[in-house]
Amino acid sequence: MFNKHEFLGEFIGTFLMILLGTGAVAVDVLFGALASVIQVALVWAFTITIAIYSTRHLSSAHFNPAVTIAMIASKRMPLKKLPTYLLGQFSGAFCASLILFAIFNPHIAAYEAANNIVRGSVESHVSAKMFGEFYLQVGSPLQSMLIACLAEFVGTFLLIYLVFSLTEGCNVGKPNSAIEPLFIGLAVGVIVCVIGPLTQCCLNPIRDFAPRLVTMLFGWGTGALPDNMGGFFWVYILSPILGGLSAATFFTKVVEPAMVKNTASQEVAEEVAEVSTEAL
Repeated sequence: MFNKHEFLGEFIGTFLMILLGTGAVAVDVLFGALASVIQVALVWAFTITIAIYSTRHLSSAHFNPAVTIAMIASKRMPLKKLPTYLLGQFSGAFCASLILFAIFNPHIAAYEAANNIVRGSVESHVSAKMFGEFYLQVGSPLQSMLIACLAEFVGTFLLIYLVFSLTEGCNVGKPNSAIEPLFIGLAVGVIVCVIGPLTQCCLNPIRDFAPRLVTMLFGWGTGALPDNMGGFFWVYILSPILGGLSAATFFTKVVEPAMVKNTASQEVAEEVAEVSTEAL
């Protein structure tokens, strides 16, 4: 069932996420304006925070198929909403990527000319990484698709686990609803600091797929897909989804029951203590 309000929320939130977050990556590559991974991580942290604040009245503010699928798997969201959320996420990411290309293309062309990069060649992944994610880093022979898959799996597992922990009522230590987006943004920023140097830290299939599609449409060709093993699919689409599903299962089957049981035990103890006090 299509819901225009939820579509709009996911469209706007994902649009902001890609325009500002991926835009920061482009600025870093082209101009060296962000000197470290920490600065890039902070941009992503604040971007996610403001995107959630600006749209959570319209949708559940996922902006990420891995989050949406995890919510459906844990029965926190009905399956019938999946098409609306995926369509909103893809549309927002694709439109933002087109705008980024329009804004930065002259600078990208100058960057490629200065560095002897022929757009469309395998080497042009150096400029394509302003849009899509690339785990194949020049001069890093230790990097492999398996390590990249593991990094994205672990990173997304942590993200989804923290989303559940920071928003579910069974956790008495969760932040107030008014500041939940801030903590989710901080969680993204911290994960980017660790996973970013390995894979550029995707954690989100649509964050990679839509911008990568734009590079394929505008001349990068093989530069947008520099390996012939389907690495972009295994690393940036499948691994985040599996990581999210694993986190949802872990939280709902292990952590949530433990939290509920512990809360019940504490309530019983408090009632016993209250009765004892009244008896005295």
